[in-house]
Amino acid sequence: MVETYARPRFGEPREPKNLVNPGNRLVRMIDAVTVSHARAVAFLLVCGLLLFLPGFFTIPAIDRDEARFAQATKQMVESGDYVDIRFQDDVRYKKPAGIYWLQSAAVETASALGLPRAQLRIWVYRIPSLIGAIGAVLLTYWTALAFVTRRGAVFAALLMCCSVLLGAEARLAKTDAMLLFTVVAAMGALARVYLSWQRGEDPEHPPWGPPAIFWTALAVSILIKGPLILMPAGLAIISLAIMDRGASWLWRLRPLWGLMWMLVLVLPWFVLIFLRAGDAFFADSVGGDMLAKIGAQESHGAPPGLYLLLFFVTFWPGAPLAVMAAPAVWRARREPGAQFLLAWLVPSWIVFEAALTKLPHYVLPLYPAIAILTVGALERRVLSRSWLQRGAAWWFAIPAITSVVAVIGAIIVTHQPVFLAWPFVAASLIFGLFAWWLYDDSRAERSLLNAAVAAMFLAFVVYGAVLPALTPLFPSAEIARALRNVVCVGPKAAAAGFHEPSLVFMAGTSTQLTDGSGAADFLSQGTCRFALVEQRTERAFVQRAEAIGLRYNVARRIDGYNISQGRPVSIAIYRSEGTE
Repeated sequence: MVETYARPRFGEPREPKNLVNPGNRLVRMIDAVTVSHARAVAFLLVCGLLLFLPGFFTIPAIDRDEARFAQATKQMVESGDYVDIRFQDDVRYKKPAGIYWLQSAAVETASALGLPRAQLRIWVYRIPSLIGAIGAVLLTYWTALAFVTRRGAVFAALLMCCSVLLGAEARLAKTDAMLLFTVVAAMGALARVYLSWQRGEDPEHPPWGPPAIFWTALAVSILIKGPLILMPAGLAIISLAIMDRGASWLWRLRPLWGLMWMLVLVLPWFVLIFLRAGDAFFADSVGGDMLAKIGAQESHGAPPGLYLLLFFVTFWPGAPLAVMAAPAVWRARREPGAQFLLAWLVPSWIVFEAALTKLPHYVLPLYPAIAILTVGALERRVLSRSWLQRGAAWWFAIPAITSVVAVIGAIIVTHQPVFLAWPFVAASLIFGLFAWWLYDDSRAERSLLNAAVAAMFLAFVVYGAVLPALTPLFPSAEIARALRNVVCVGPKAAAAGFHEPSLVFMAGTSTQLTDGSGAADFLSQGTCRFALVEQRTERAFVQRAEAIGLRYNVARRIDGYNISQGRPVSIAIYRSEGTE
């Protein structure tokens, strides 16, 4: 591609005078959508829906985090108590109430629109995550406009939209997609204030827009996931202050008014929960959850370097270009734009790597900075031409490996060939192969777009075709389906040996979690009762049933796999005699 404009520095974006068409249809499409902001936003919105909707409605509730969030929200709606957070009778104070409010609003809206059994449909609880993911993509575009051209901003947003990690979070009813949304909003506003100061702009009346966005995003993020947003924003500010030997630009954020506004938004719920639960929420949220992650919490401990290794999968298909951009980014590290993006990325990444508790989604709020840095190098045509270019093969390797594993895994688990996935597998492999074979520094856009199409077809393979077909991985869904087909009115259930949150969400809040003998006692207390007994606890159930003279029948046996514990399960559904 012949360059038609002077290379801008990071933070000094300029549009090309003449668009250069390299003769590829996908690139011509980008030429068309970058004519205006409205077209660019519409294009990214369509891409988000195509990438995030496959499997959104058909994948059952996933244990354990998603099911816990959904069940706590369901209890909010059932009880009408939007202050306290509970899972059955236990308090759930690890996170503030923000995400539960958003999910509750989705459920209430769906019910008001006449959706049957809206409280039991997990996809309704995923709507805030879908909105957060698409919103984060659009905000990445908005943030990137402060650093690169409109065309580059579309590519940066597309890198985020196609990333494997964001695709997973968009389909999970929990906090991380909305957290990303708030982080990008805050950092985009912060970038505009910082770059304005770097350019020497000193308006007589500084705009209120960026400060308002910054402080509102901080408040919303705190209500969703606590003070975690203060780490990327705070470490970025500290790093910039050290590199610039001053931070007078912070006054442009109007910190006094901003802090007051943030407290107005945040304090009411914290006061209410303190009045309700005392200091129990703060002890569980700050001490039991956030600070505990410094150690190896919940068996998720791992050594430093894990996120760097996972990056090549979780940021695919952008990871190969990010690696090729790294040398140029390092050379540009003193430029204002690159300096800001590196301050957003590097200090927080070091903290995440140093903490013993590691989960893949923790570093998601840092990926927009990587996307913008990558596109900055792509626009200036300074991607590495060394051996790093061999990483382009990764565009084909991921679809090939993932497709083979998904299809073979589905055949092993379901004993079915899952023919629906095969056309999408072929398309994903073809476009991944094109991305690899056609890559060179002057045609990087073309390869990236082919890789994005490969990612789209891969989403149909994994989320749209394979995962919904793996019914043995979701035994709770099969149990709930069996309970819905009973003849009696108001069935009650007790589970022994299988206590996953998805079962409580699907079978009902009143589902008792007990042991084998407790399930027998439960069954003896009346009709229209069902005991869900896992094979390992059946002996205790039978012994107790004989001791109390319980007469029962086996309604059905469900064989599956508990993905939380990594082991097969066999669950018998017992019913008291006389219950149909």
